[in-house]
Amino acid sequence: MSKDSYHHGDLKSALVTAALAVVEQGGAEAVSLRELAAQLGVSRAAPYRHFADRDALLADVAARGFEDLAAGYEAALAGPGDGLDRLWEANRVYFAFAKLRPGLHKLMFESDFLERERPPAVLLAPADLAYRLLWRAVEGAFPTADEAWVKARTVTMWSTIYGFLALDGARRFKGFMVEPLDGADLAEAAMKAAIGSPPDS
Repeated sequence: MSKDSYHHGDLKSALVTAALAVVEQGGAEAVSLRELAAQLGVSRAAPYRHFADRDALLADVAARGFEDLAAGYEAALAGPGDGLDRLWEANRVYFAFAKLRPGLHKLMFESDFLERERPPAVLLAPADLAYRLLWRAVEGAFPTADEAWVKARTVTMWSTIYGFLALDGARRFKGFMVEPLDGADLAEAAMKAAIGSPPDS
């Protein structure tokens, strides 16, 4: 492909897709606009027509991650079974996302994007949607609960699962701690603890 031969709009998407692959291979710190331009066969200046800098590109990458996670939650909420079944499935979606796409998960949840005084605009809607879908899943599983209880359970549920994933990713669970349980057993146990019981039970 000749330099700058992408049609309008194609290069932006191609840059995000290529950056996603780099994030998974070497982490966000490995992303370079210059190297991506060379990989895609465009001039060094071409990426700057779509992204002001590397930070802006990574914000788009994180936004793509939240969009994918939200799509998984939407599929879980539209799935079979009752509300509790769908909540379990939503948590399985999150587990699978974090396990299969650890570099992207880290960028989404450990970067400072959403802590900034002015977070990247591209991130706000998909990040908000992903959280609200998880909140809806909790509401559906516990329909008699009030709003405060649902909010508290959503936060503590997510925190419990996130903490488990962080410890597991850091290989803090040694054999003597978990045997004869395997990874699937531990994941189910973590989700069961995170989802918990209905209010006043």
